[in-house]
Amino acid sequence: MKLRIGVGMSPRNPADPATFGELVRHMEDIGVDSLWLPDLIGGDLPDPLVGIGYAAGRSERLKLGSGVTVLPGRNPVAVAKELATLAALAPGRILPVFGVQHATARERPLFPIPGPRGEVMDEALTVVRLLLENDDVSFEGKYHRYEHATVRPRPTRPLDLWLGGSGPKSLRRVGRLADGWLGAALTPDEAGAARRAIEAAAAEAGRTVDDDHYGMSLVVAFDGAPGREFGALRRQRPDVDLAELVPTGWAAARELIGRYADVGVSKFVVRPADPPLSWTTFLNEFATELLPLET
Repeated sequence: MKLRIGVGMSPRNPADPATFGELVRHMEDIGVDSLWLPDLIGGDLPDPLVGIGYAAGRSERLKLGSGVTVLPGRNPVAVAKELATLAALAPGRILPVFGVQHATARERPLFPIPGPRGEVMDEALTVVRLLLENDDVSFEGKYHRYEHATVRPRPTRPLDLWLGGSGPKSLRRVGRLADGWLGAALTPDEAGAARRAIEAAAAEAGRTVDDDHYGMSLVVAFDGAPGREFGALRRQRPDVDLAELVPTGWAAARELIGRYADVGVSKFVVRPADPPLSWTTFLNEFATELLPLET
C-alpha cells in the first residue's frame, strides 16, 4: 500500500480567503500530497469544486479532493461536466469523494431530492460515472432520465469516484458502486471492519476496490484538548474513548495513523481540531511530523 497523508480544512478552521492561494502554493512547496475541501454551504471555505479549480491553477503537483461533496440534490450531468473540466485542467490530480447528505441538518433542506436519499444517490453516482466514461449516454432510472447525453472533454483516464459514510448501507454502496472509501469518526478496529464489509459487498457485486483506496479523515488536537470538535464527536460517538478518534499532538497522530495502516487504511486527510494560530506554522509542522510516514 502507498501511504499518503493530505491536509483537510473545515468551517471550524478556515483559511483566510485572501491567503488561500498562498497556502496552496506553500503546500506544493513543502511536499503535501493533497488538499481537501468539505461541502458546507454556510461555512467560510470555498465551495469544494470551485476551490479545487482555483487551487489547481495555483499548483502543479498538489492533488485536490472534495471531502465530501454531497451528490443527491445536485444535477449529476452538471457534476460530471465540472469533474471532466477539472480533470482536463489538472490531469491526475482531482480526487472526488461523494456523500449522501450534508453534515448539518439545517443545510439538508437546501438540496431537495425526489426520493429516498440512498436510491437517489445510487442513480446519480451511476449517471456521473457513465458520463465520465462514455461518449453517448442514455439512462432511465426512477429519478433520472437522459437521452444521448454527452460530457466533454471526457477524461483521458477514468476518474476514481470515492464515497464517504460509515453505516452498513453506505459501506455496501462503496463496494457496489465506488472506487474507494473515505471514512471518519471510526476507531482503527472499526475501520478494519468497515474495509472488510466493503470488500464483501464488492465481491458480491463481482467487483474489487483497490487495496490502497481506503482512507480516513483524522482530526488532530493540540494544547491538550480536542477543542470545538470535542463536543460534536462526543455526541456522535458517546460509546468510544475520544483518544481513539482524536489524537492529541503529532506523536499521538503518528501512532494512530500506524494503527489504521495496520488494518488496511492508507489514505489520510488530517485537519486541526481548532483554527491554528498560523496555517503556515501548522503546515510546516505537518510536513515535519507526518510526511516521513508516507511510503
